[in-house]
Amino acid sequence: MSHAASKAAVHLVGAGPGDPGLLTLRAAELLRAADVIVHDGLVDGRILALANPAARLISVAKSRSRHTVPQSGINALLVAEAQAGARVVRLKGGDPFIFGRGGEEVEALRAAGIAVEVVPGISAAIGCAAEAMLPLTHREAASAVSFVAGQCKGLSDQDWSGLAGVGRTLVIYMGVATADAIADKLIADGVSPAMPVAVLENGTRAGARALRTLLADLGGLMAREQVRSPAIIVVGDVVVRSDAEDRLPGLAARAEALA
Repeated sequence: MSHAASKAAVHLVGAGPGDPGLLTLRAAELLRAADVIVHDGLVDGRILALANPAARLISVAKSRSRHTVPQSGINALLVAEAQAGARVVRLKGGDPFIFGRGGEEVEALRAAGIAVEVVPGISAAIGCAAEAMLPLTHREAASAVSFVAGQCKGLSDQDWSGLAGVGRTLVIYMGVATADAIADKLIADGVSPAMPVAVLENGTRAGARALRTLLADLGGLMAREQVRSPAIIVVGDVVVRSDAEDRLPGLAARAEALA
């Protein structure tokens, strides 16, 4: 192994939900020092503007069912850049270890003998909920919170039993395209159709919206409001304590009728 390879290292850095003010100090320090920044498509441009002006920026943007660079290609890119002696930052939206595939990248880098540092970021659930004044736990409403992916390995393959309902909050990532199926799944599992739901779109970014409806109307809300990714879905009684705007006419009456 060469001297350069023996000192190779990659930093997996969480960029948070969008607002550069939510970066950790360590993340900002690494961005300023990087030679190469391999970044997700959802990383806000204001964050990329904080990078070392001499750094090479490499986008590995992904969208639903279409990956510009497959994960194996990203892994190989990180290994190659590190072995060439570059100071590499892998910049990931939110937190690297919450639906960021950071674990896979750590495994690939370690298998190649490359040291890894993981710098956590504020996950979308935390950042977007805070902006919407939506407490994910509350002594009077929820003592547990769960995170799930709305399109991970097929919605029908996931077991969400007990994750949503009275006293619990469920946060769903990547669920915009499958909102109808998500609502049907939860209702079939016993969650009330009248359970409050919030959709937090573009959290901490320009054009952020926080919308509130009922579980039975989740798919309808997505269609009426033309919600687009990035967005998360929050299911639970904590939603009524948020600043999200009601987007279902007669919401209170409909909730009472469905309860």
